[in-house]
Amino acid sequence: MEILSYLWQYIVEAFGLIIAYVFAAIFIFLMLRRAHSRKITVALVAIFIGVSIAFYVPHGMPNELAYPLSLRAFGPGEAPNLPFENVYHFFRNFNNFARVDNISRDPNDVPKTVVYGENGMIEVNLTTTEVIAELADGTTMNYWTFDNAVPGPFIRGKVGDTVHLTIRNDPTSLHPHNVDFHAATGPGGGAAATIVAPGGSKEITFKLLYPGIYVYHCAFGNAGLHMTHGMYGLILVEPEGGLPPVDKEFYIMQGEFYTEGALGRQGLQLFDTEGYLDGKPQYIVFNGKTGALTDNMSAEVGDTVRFYVGNGGVNLVSSFHVIGEIFDRVYREGDLISPPAEGLQTTLIPAGGAAMIEFNVDFPGNYVLVDHALARVDRGAWGVLHVTGEADPEIFDGTVESGGGH
Repeated sequence: MEILSYLWQYIVEAFGLIIAYVFAAIFIFLMLRRAHSRKITVALVAIFIGVSIAFYVPHGMPNELAYPLSLRAFGPGEAPNLPFENVYHFFRNFNNFARVDNISRDPNDVPKTVVYGENGMIEVNLTTTEVIAELADGTTMNYWTFDNAVPGPFIRGKVGDTVHLTIRNDPTSLHPHNVDFHAATGPGGGAAATIVAPGGSKEITFKLLYPGIYVYHCAFGNAGLHMTHGMYGLILVEPEGGLPPVDKEFYIMQGEFYTEGALGRQGLQLFDTEGYLDGKPQYIVFNGKTGALTDNMSAEVGDTVRFYVGNGGVNLVSSFHVIGEIFDRVYREGDLISPPAEGLQTTLIPAGGAAMIEFNVDFPGNYVLVDHALARVDRGAWGVLHVTGEADPEIFDGTVESGGGH
């Protein structure tokens, strides 16, 4: 019964199409009987063949049983279409997928210091999972994750450290997975050595040679396909001497989700391959779902806040902005070597890139985080930093009402 509730709208649509086709067939049959004309029959057949040719020839004839039927892709990996065999395996194993109540990673989930194992290395354990969770209220999808959350866990290290990674793929997964660390120097950033089938595991080590804030993500088969299901995260490589202390650190990643159903449609959503290839996501969100950062980020007047902001992509550049604040220091594109930019209003974060942003909070209130390509706010790309403390009328003086901002 659960699967019926997830797919109810698709069932209704399919039922409507069946009715339409049945009555269209009856209509054509009655017309042919009424006409008793071989010429009309030949004309109708010719029209059907002509429409079929007009549809398929410009797109290419189907080369496999997959949706969309006529998809062509030219990347080095697998095409991002949906083979019918995968659909069969998905519904056959539907009851085995874990249900995650909240897929969103807590933005406060940032290790305060580097934690080393007994071997002197940074021990990183990642488990890849395929789960069912809500993307928006009543809208669910099949997420692929690192450790059952989007983004994956925040990893902290220092330049010169060695990471010992163990990656496991949950037995309930239907796909192999791996991990590509942009901070790793080696084949595929580790992806070539971490391909893990469901139920398997792999281990690698790699040295952190360059300071910075870097993205990691799954890169198996079609990397973008795995990322837009939620498989990305950040790894911080602190420079020699570490980073200066701040009062608050937050972990934020923007991501895109491509659903066959329109924005806000209820029920289980199928992946929209053509939207993905065209770069037209239905949802653009922070930390894996709509509303993920509305009530879990707080600071006090006088605090220095540090944002680690990544862009899991896979197509769009983020124009990251905090309404009512100015960034004191922005370490662009994850660069922790060069002096930071100062006094920025908005910073660009490329797909597959990151930035470290610092600012002091000087006045109490609610400060809204957005992608300042503002139509994306209506697709989910916003959050709130709640600041409490004493107001200084020399900084700002006015009656604050709800609905303020842009």
